[in-house]
Amino acid sequence: MGFTDLVSDAGLTMLNNWVRSRSYIAGYAPSQADVASFKALKEAPAVEKYPHAYRWYQHIASYESEFSSLPGDPSKSYTAYGPESSEVTINPAKAPDAAKNDDDDNDVDLFGSDDEEEDAEAARIREERLAEYRKKKEGKTKPAAKSIVTLDVKPWDDETDMSELEKGVRAITMDGLVWGASKLVAVGFGIKKLQINLVVEDDKVSLDELQQKIEEDEDHVQSTDVAAMQKL
Repeated sequence: MGFTDLVSDAGLTMLNNWVRSRSYIAGYAPSQADVASFKALKEAPAVEKYPHAYRWYQHIASYESEFSSLPGDPSKSYTAYGPESSEVTINPAKAPDAAKNDDDDNDVDLFGSDDEEEDAEAARIREERLAEYRKKKEGKTKPAAKSIVTLDVKPWDDETDMSELEKGVRAITMDGLVWGASKLVAVGFGIKKLQINLVVEDDKVSLDELQQKIEEDEDHVQSTDVAAMQKL
């Protein structure tokens, strides 16, 4: 049957007991089950009265910007999750009356006692899983920022051997540098410049340093210029 109410005292008590030994509503990582249950709450549960529900709420709130990308079926209601059966009222307005009748109608405490100590083994397992998930999340590295650059490499005159000039340029290797296509572009008076494309990882390759390396070939290279640059 699952959760039927996450507004009344009885419903919040059920949630509190459900996450007593769990980090998430279902499974071992945040999912749409947590998103649906989180959205069903009007506000954070009172920490004094529902400490486990409050802890879960604050934890899931840290993923709010990732809600749409979390795994699971976003069309499912929060009522699809939680205990298999319950006797919690669906109408929050009737919750106080239902709470008063608990002693008369129920011989079994469905929700457990708020004073009951959390099982040490369950707590240990939960903390281990949390630590493992955090480690996995921290280990995900963001893709390196890259740029595609077009460099103009100008020779001294029309007698410069442009094939040797290009060979010298492509001989330069740097971590994070990939040479691309090139062509010769006429600049006037029979002189042609080398226009060459390259992809660089922004954090690894300094264009100033690269240009200095190219210009060290003083027999062929007069100067270099960045003709175009675009982030990938």
